[in-house]
Amino acid sequence: MKYRKMGSLDWDVSALGFGAMRLPTNRMMQVDEEESIKMIRYAIDNGVNYVDTAYPYHNGVSEVVVGKALQDGYREKVHLATKSPLWMIKKTEDFETYLNEQIERLQTNPDIYLFHGLNKNRLEKIKNLNLIEKIEEAKAKGLIKHIGFSFHDNFETFKEIIDYYKWDCCQIQYNYLDENYQAGTKGVQYAGSKGIALIIMEPVRGGKLAIPDRVLDRKPEIKQVLEKSEKKRSMPDWALQFVWNHPEVSVVLSGMSDMQQVVENVKSAENSEINILTEEELKTISELREAYSKYIIIPCTSCGYCLPCPNGVSIPQVLRLVNDLYYWGDRGKPRLAFFYGRMAKTEKDLEKRKVDGEEVEGAAALCIQCGECLDKCPQQIDIPNYMEKANEIFEQQKSVSEVFD
Repeated sequence: MKYRKMGSLDWDVSALGFGAMRLPTNRMMQVDEEESIKMIRYAIDNGVNYVDTAYPYHNGVSEVVVGKALQDGYREKVHLATKSPLWMIKKTEDFETYLNEQIERLQTNPDIYLFHGLNKNRLEKIKNLNLIEKIEEAKAKGLIKHIGFSFHDNFETFKEIIDYYKWDCCQIQYNYLDENYQAGTKGVQYAGSKGIALIIMEPVRGGKLAIPDRVLDRKPEIKQVLEKSEKKRSMPDWALQFVWNHPEVSVVLSGMSDMQQVVENVKSAENSEINILTEEELKTISELREAYSKYIIIPCTSCGYCLPCPNGVSIPQVLRLVNDLYYWGDRGKPRLAFFYGRMAKTEKDLEKRKVDGEEVEGAAALCIQCGECLDKCPQQIDIPNYMEKANEIFEQQKSVSEVFD
């Protein structure tokens, strides 16, 4: 296993971290506890010293399983991270309530405690509820060792958050398709310039950058790039090496769901280095990026110029789901339907959840085809048309292939 500096902290972290968000499950979508523990312990036995989980993963079961996996002497071998569920915190006292529950689930104290999914609105919540004071109190009591945040918003907000507090670490989504998405490459460089330990999530874009050989024939543009490259790598290895190539990156998390993925990713990490990719390899990655663009139906950059929608539709989020639907097809619909299902479908539901203090996104069902977004969109996307397509798939239960035929 290769190790890297954990930002300005005084310990080295394994290049690969075990992300416990996609643990193996059975047909009933229940976590396979025995197999999960075997996978986590295999990773640790092979040098992984960073394990990441969070309050909501697998409906709370992830923290419990991780806690069990770290028994029998394994806890001492790793740095353990979990996250404060900011969207569930309604009053200052809730912070400590959830932390105590998480410590009980994990059967230990986390080393790193992150504010989960920080964005502009949640930063205001941190300020209004004095949550920095609370997390510092937790550190002073010895309940946690290091303070950080995971992030989902744009670069400007990322910079604002970085500059707001002296963070030990931050966690962002980054891969070769997401160079300009959310914090992006500029965020990687900015965090690095501040000496903040940078944790990377979604390096394989939820599996999108790891197309199985049996499926690759359906993506001929991508297959062609791989075949003509002199350097032969598996698709996950291309994705991981791209992230590890960046000197600012401390640890790359992979949400592994079977033992084969653990074995392969450990091997990839053993071959990782900073600035290891040659000019030809970087060209291959650039060509892969271009090939993937052929499978994106909506040129949405999540700039947010279409917002606010007068009817409460979370337009960029819905468009991202539509893009993923187009890419994955019907086999990806169940997973994407889960995320769509958490959105508000009616004006009454939207307002009620806002009054209750919940963070809520509006579904395409709220779109009344008013067209106000059309004049705002710099990409000139036919947003009402794609809202209708999302409705047909998620509300009218049409197949993806039928809607995009």
